[in-house]
Amino acid sequence: MKEKFMKEALKEAKKAFDKDEVPVGAVIVKDNKIIARAHNIKELKKDATNHAEILAIQKACKKLEAWRLSDCDMYVTLEPCSMCAGALINARIRKLYIGTQDDKTGACGSVLNLLEYKFNHKIEVEKYILKDECETILKTFFKKLRERNKNEKKRNI
Repeated sequence: MKEKFMKEALKEAKKAFDKDEVPVGAVIVKDNKIIARAHNIKELKKDATNHAEILAIQKACKKLEAWRLSDCDMYVTLEPCSMCAGALINARIRKLYIGTQDDKTGACGSVLNLLEYKFNHKIEVEKYILKDECETILKTFFKKLRERNKNEKKRNI
Protein backbone atom coordinates (compact mmCIF):
# COMPACT_ATOMS: atom_id res chain seq x y z
CA MET A 1 0.00 0.00 0.00
CA LYS A 2 2.82 2.43 0.82
CA GLU A 3 4.18 2.25 -2.70
CA LYS A 4 0.72 2.69 -4.20
CA PHE A 5 0.12 5.95 -2.35
CA MET A 6 3.65 7.25 -2.97
CA LYS A 7 3.09 6.63 -6.70
CA GLU A 8 0.08 8.92 -6.43
CA ALA A 9 2.24 11.56 -4.74
CA LEU A 10 4.72 11.14 -7.61
CA LYS A 11 1.91 11.82 -10.09
CA GLU A 12 1.37 15.12 -8.28
CA ALA A 13 5.11 15.84 -8.42
CA LYS A 14 4.98 15.28 -12.19
CA LYS A 15 2.20 17.89 -12.45
CA ALA A 16 4.48 20.36 -10.67
CA PHE A 17 7.37 19.41 -12.95
CA ASP A 18 5.21 20.10 -16.00
CA LYS A 19 4.43 23.58 -14.60
CA ASP A 20 8.12 24.38 -14.00
CA GLU A 21 7.59 24.07 -10.25
CA VAL A 22 9.90 22.16 -7.94
CA PRO A 23 8.41 18.67 -8.36
CA VAL A 24 7.03 17.82 -4.96
CA GLY A 25 3.74 16.00 -4.58
CA ALA A 26 1.68 14.98 -1.59
CA VAL A 27 -1.41 12.92 -0.88
CA ILE A 28 -3.37 12.51 2.33
CA VAL A 29 -4.93 9.14 3.05
CA LYS A 30 -7.74 8.24 5.45
CA ASP A 31 -9.11 4.70 5.74
CA ASN A 32 -6.92 3.61 2.80
CA LYS A 33 -8.48 6.21 0.48
CA ILE A 34 -6.90 9.39 -0.86
CA ILE A 35 -8.88 12.36 0.44
CA ALA A 36 -6.55 15.12 -0.77
CA ARG A 37 -3.75 15.56 -3.27
CA ALA A 38 -1.57 18.52 -4.17
CA HIS A 39 1.70 19.67 -5.69
CA ASN A 40 3.89 22.75 -5.41
CA ILE A 41 2.53 25.90 -7.05
CA LYS A 42 4.79 28.55 -5.47
CA GLU A 43 5.96 29.99 -8.77
CA LEU A 44 2.54 29.93 -10.39
CA LYS A 45 0.82 31.69 -7.47
CA LYS A 46 3.83 33.78 -6.38
CA ASP A 47 3.23 32.58 -2.83
CA ALA A 48 5.96 31.02 -0.66
CA THR A 49 3.39 29.01 1.32
CA ASN A 50 2.03 27.07 -1.65
CA HIS A 51 3.91 23.87 -0.86
CA ALA A 52 2.33 20.52 -1.71
CA GLU A 53 1.98 19.59 1.96
CA ILE A 54 0.21 22.82 2.97
CA LEU A 55 -2.19 22.61 0.03
CA ALA A 56 -2.98 18.96 0.73
CA ILE A 57 -3.67 19.74 4.39
CA GLN A 58 -6.02 22.57 3.38
CA LYS A 59 -7.91 20.29 0.99
CA ALA A 60 -8.18 17.48 3.55
CA CYS A 61 -9.44 19.86 6.24
CA LYS A 62 -12.05 21.23 3.86
CA LYS A 63 -13.17 17.73 2.83
CA LEU A 64 -13.43 16.50 6.42
CA GLU A 65 -14.73 19.84 7.73
CA ALA A 66 -12.18 19.64 10.52
CA TRP A 67 -8.69 20.90 11.22
CA ARG A 68 -7.63 17.76 13.05
CA LEU A 69 -6.38 15.08 10.67
CA SER A 70 -5.50 12.60 13.39
CA ASP A 71 -6.81 9.60 11.42
CA CYS A 72 -4.87 10.60 8.32
CA ASP A 73 -1.47 9.82 6.86
CA MET A 74 0.55 11.93 4.41
CA TYR A 75 2.74 10.64 1.61
CA VAL A 76 5.15 13.25 0.28
CA THR A 77 7.89 12.84 -2.31
CA LEU A 78 10.38 15.14 -0.54
CA GLU A 79 11.06 15.60 3.15
CA PRO A 80 9.00 18.54 4.46
CA CYS A 81 10.58 21.90 5.31
CA SER A 82 10.11 23.52 8.71
CA MET A 83 6.92 25.33 7.65
CA CYS A 84 5.35 22.11 6.41
CA ALA A 85 6.57 20.02 9.35
CA GLY A 86 4.94 22.55 11.68
CA ALA A 87 1.70 22.37 9.71
CA LEU A 88 1.77 18.56 9.90
CA ILE A 89 2.14 18.72 13.68
CA ASN A 90 -0.64 21.28 14.00
CA ALA A 91 -2.95 19.26 11.75
CA ARG A 92 -2.26 16.19 13.90
CA ILE A 93 -1.24 13.99 10.95
CA ARG A 94 -0.90 10.43 12.24
CA LYS A 95 1.93 9.14 10.05
CA LEU A 96 4.24 10.73 7.50
CA TYR A 97 5.72 8.73 4.63
CA ILE A 98 8.66 10.45 2.93
CA GLY A 99 10.07 9.60 -0.48
CA THR A 100 13.50 11.16 -0.17
CA GLN A 101 15.36 13.50 2.17
CA ASP A 102 16.06 17.17 1.62
CA ASP A 103 19.63 17.95 2.65
CA LYS A 104 19.09 21.71 2.26
CA THR A 105 15.79 22.47 3.99
CA GLY A 106 14.50 19.17 5.40
CA ALA A 107 12.97 19.49 8.84
CA CYS A 108 12.11 15.85 9.52
CA GLY A 109 15.62 14.54 10.07
CA SER A 110 18.00 15.98 7.48
CA VAL A 111 18.82 19.57 8.48
CA LEU A 112 16.80 19.43 11.69
CA ASN A 113 13.98 17.34 13.06
CA LEU A 114 10.97 19.28 14.31
CA LEU A 115 9.11 16.01 14.76
CA GLU A 116 11.38 14.94 17.62
CA TYR A 117 10.53 17.95 19.81
CA LYS A 118 8.04 17.64 22.64
CA PHE A 119 5.06 19.23 20.93
CA ASN A 120 1.51 18.29 21.82
CA HIS A 121 1.41 15.77 18.97
CA LYS A 122 3.86 13.11 17.81
CA ILE A 123 3.99 12.02 14.17
CA GLU A 124 5.25 8.60 13.20
CA VAL A 125 7.64 8.77 10.22
CA GLU A 126 8.73 6.26 7.62
CA LYS A 127 11.32 7.31 5.07
CA TYR A 128 12.55 6.30 1.64
CA ILE A 129 9.35 5.01 0.05
CA LEU A 130 10.19 4.81 -3.70
CA LYS A 131 13.33 6.80 -2.94
CA ASP A 132 14.92 6.38 -6.39
CA GLU A 133 11.84 7.61 -8.25
CA CYS A 134 11.44 10.56 -5.89
CA GLU A 135 15.10 11.54 -6.28
CA THR A 136 15.09 11.11 -10.05
CA ILE A 137 12.29 13.59 -10.74
CA LEU A 138 14.01 16.20 -8.55
CA LYS A 139 17.44 15.66 -10.11
CA THR A 140 15.95 15.82 -13.61
CA PHE A 141 14.12 19.04 -12.80
CA PHE A 142 17.15 20.81 -11.36
CA LYS A 143 19.40 19.63 -14.21
CA LYS A 144 16.87 21.04 -16.70
CA LEU A 145 16.69 24.29 -14.71
CA ARG A 146 20.49 24.67 -14.63
CA GLU A 147 20.73 24.05 -18.37
CA ARG A 148 17.99 26.60 -19.08
CA ASN A 149 19.68 29.19 -16.86
CA LYS A 150 23.03 28.51 -18.52
CA ASN A 151 21.51 28.98 -21.98
CA GLU A 152 19.79 32.21 -20.92
CA LYS A 153 23.10 33.59 -19.65
CA LYS A 154 24.76 32.77 -22.99
CA ARG A 155 22.02 34.64 -24.87
CA ASN A 156 22.47 37.69 -22.65
CA ILE A 157 26.20 37.93 -23.36
